[in-house]
Amino acid sequence: MSFIKAAGALEGHARYSDPLREQQHLVETINRLQRLHEWKDMAIVIAYDDSDGLYDHLQPPLVNASNTARDALTGPGACGQSPPAADQGRCGYGPRLPLLVISPYAKRNFVDHTLTDQSSIIRFIEDNWGLPRIGDQSFDERAGTIEHMFDFSHRRLGGLYLDPVTGRKLEEDRDN
Repeated sequence: MSFIKAAGALEGHARYSDPLREQQHLVETINRLQRLHEWKDMAIVIAYDDSDGLYDHLQPPLVNASNTARDALTGPGACGQSPPAADQGRCGYGPRLPLLVISPYAKRNFVDHTLTDQSSIIRFIEDNWGLPRIGDQSFDERAGTIEHMFDFSHRRLGGLYLDPVTGRKLEEDRDN
């Protein structure tokens, strides 16, 4: 399990990053990872932490009751009353964000409509390796699964390599 976080100028943040440099960094990283021997058992999950809500037109669902002034999403008290032990200021999801899975086990041309968030990745790790939930009101307990994005009964060999500048297909290697 490894996590890669791009430098600020490459991470795709709408306020200070260049989306073309982000694309180039992502493609170069994915191309490099697909050439590793470990690729045959790898899954790359690309998740974004926010987009400043610059492209989403739908209000996210409320998933956690909270009654505090820190509820910037809907305003104080608009998420309902929390149980006394619940964390405050965790009203709901922010804007919808892309979550991509690239893997020899990923379903080809598949769009999953399961409600997921960043903690869905943690849930997948827990489920895949038989680990317990984090607990203490962590969102992995209620996170949607990303397992629908995989077909573990069928592994495709090779990889798809893209041009880091244009995003066009360079080659498809089926001999890994």
